[in-house]
This record gives sequence, C-alpha cells and structure tokens, in this order.
Amino acid sequence: MKYYGGCDVGSTYTKAVILDENGKMVADTTIRSKIQSEASAKAAMEEVLAKVGLKSSKDLEYLIGTGYGRNKVPFADENISEISCHAMGVHVTDPSVKAIIDIGGQDVKGISVDTDGTVKNFAMNDKCAAGTGRFYEAMARSFEMSLSDFSKLSLKAKNVIPITAQCTVFAESEVITLVGEDKPMDEIAAGIQMAVAKRCFVMAKKAGATDSITLTGGCAKNDGLKQAIEHVLKLKVIELKTDPQLMGALGAAEYARQKGQAKA
Repeated sequence: MKYYGGCDVGSTYTKAVILDENGKMVADTTIRSKIQSEASAKAAMEEVLAKVGLKSSKDLEYLIGTGYGRNKVPFADENISEISCHAMGVHVTDPSVKAIIDIGGQDVKGISVDTDGTVKNFAMNDKCAAGTGRFYEAMARSFEMSLSDFSKLSLKAKNVIPITAQCTVFAESEVITLVGEDKPMDEIAAGIQMAVAKRCFVMAKKAGATDSITLTGGCAKNDGLKQAIEHVLKLKVIELKTDPQLMGALGAAEYARQKGQAKA
C-alpha cells in the first residue's frame, strides 16, 4: 500500500493527515503549534507516521505542506496555499458543498469551491484578529472557562447583549466590564457570537453562498457560532462528517495523492 501526506502548519494548531492510495484517511493528528513552524511540522508528522507504522516522511510517496507555516515543512515535496487545500478537503468530504467560511487562528476566509474541488473565488480578512481563533481564546479567558464550554454558553441565552467593539483588545475589555456588572454570562456570549457572525457576512457573500455554507478550522466546532451564522446569514450550516479542523491537511494529502499518482 502506498501512502500520501498533508501537513497543515497553522498559527495555533498543526494538523497532519495520511491517505492511502484509494484516498481513504488512515491516520490524522492535531497538536498545538510550537513557536517554530518547522518544529511543529516535525512533531505532527512524527505522530501521524507512527500511527501508520511508518518510520519517516521519506516512506510517503508524496507530501504537501500547507497553512501559515507551509514554507517551513522541510520534508515536503511542495507546498500549496491553505485556501486551495481547504477547498479540496471539503470537496472530498462532501462534494455538494460549494461555499466555505474558514476561521483560522489569525484570519477568516470565504472560499467558493468549483465542481472539481479547486477554488473558484475567495476573500480574506487578515487585517484584524477579531472573529478568529485567537479572538475566541481571549473571550474564553474573560469568562474564565474552557473554549469548549464557552462555545456552548450562548445556546441557552434568551436575549443578546450586543458587543460593539470591533477590535479584539477592546472587545475583551468590553466583555470584562459587562461580566463585572453581573450581566447574564450567556447573553454576553450570545452578543459575541452574533458579532462574529456579522463579520462573516461579507466572506459568505464572496464565497457565493446562497442557501448553505460549511465551516472549517477549529472554530467550526463552536456550536454557538454555527447557530449565530444561521440566524444572521440566513444560511444552513452543513456539518462535515470529518473533523472540520483537518480540512487543510486533508486537502493537502489529497493533492499529494493526485500528484504522486500522476508522477508514477
């Protein structure tokens, strides 16, 4: 059996996927990114290779690096942008999906997927951390709870307390003030989710979303955000059967499989 790999070095998490020659995902891993992207890539690949019983990345037929640190995957045969890899990853998971919002650690992207899994159009907000994974980590800290617990908090809110600040730093300060005033925590959380959903509006339009969209990246696991996006954007959020945080690495591995087989 021949194997192909994808390594997605993100600013917050690094993900790696191995596919067999038939395109089946046989191993995956997700680790917290280290300060150096190269160290992140090595650690993630060591973990995922061990799961398949391979000793080295040289045992893979082809390997593609992607993500924020894609140029720092020294053992990759080549690198491809995370925008292309997220599109391909979603395509092989659910070919019916044509629009994606990818919420990464430091940016938000809207991606339109063509019929073959390539990118038709995209837009990116990388000027501000508001609405990204870093933003949500800051918000969870303000609530003194885990990111997982925070993502569910807004689901039981009966009202929404609007968050007006557009900047992560100011929003965190605004939230701390509201918490200090003993405002209902779930209603503050609902305001945060609605604010992020509104920031996704332009991205969704650029992605060509008409009736549905899917979310990728770690924030795709945020139940409160999914609910807020459906409410604000009036779009159905399609949940992927494969971990949405793996989409970049999965797409990279699929590109590696295609290129490796073409080379052979």
